[in-house]
Amino acid sequence: MPPIRWRWLLPRVALLVALAWGDVRTMLDSEIWNVFGGLTLAIHEAGHLLFAPFGQWLSIAGGSITQVMAPIAAGWILLRQDDRYGVAIAGTWLTYSLTNLANYIGDARAMALQLVGFSDDPLHDWHYLLESVHLLPYDTRLAGLVRTFAVVVLIASLVLGGRILTAGATRPFRPGGRRFHHTQGRSSPESLLSWAA
Repeated sequence: MPPIRWRWLLPRVALLVALAWGDVRTMLDSEIWNVFGGLTLAIHEAGHLLFAPFGQWLSIAGGSITQVMAPIAAGWILLRQDDRYGVAIAGTWLTYSLTNLANYIGDARAMALQLVGFSDDPLHDWHYLLESVHLLPYDTRLAGLVRTFAVVVLIASLVLGGRILTAGATRPFRPGGRRFHHTQGRSSPESLLSWAA
């Protein structure tokens, strides 16, 4: 059995575990700081501006749409680069984004959360959205569905990350070797972990 590449393995395991643990803590207590918090908030607010030309409803929904699509887009870009570990990391970001979104949706009736926006009295996005489609009484049920999906995403990210790290820990290191091996313009199966070599 090839020796384990500890210097390669340990930092990657530590990062994945730290981000996943941060997500779990956020699921248990929405007030706990998360490394993705500031970035997700900024993207959410930018989403309102991005969708503003498409009317009030989409402008309000655009914040939540954008905060979910951003980590999905990041994961897609990393997948196209054959960076499966990066996809797992993007999954932990998506987990946080969905958890944050679930907390927001679940607050639609209570409106107890302290909101951040471009005005002194920002509109509660999900109170407006759910009321407009007559689904306001179902805010906590919808939040529960989104929260469940967040758990599924986190588990999938950990499984993917674990498989990549387990396989890559004993992959022989070839100094000066190319990171990606291409065959007829497409990545070969051997390139699965070559990004980390």
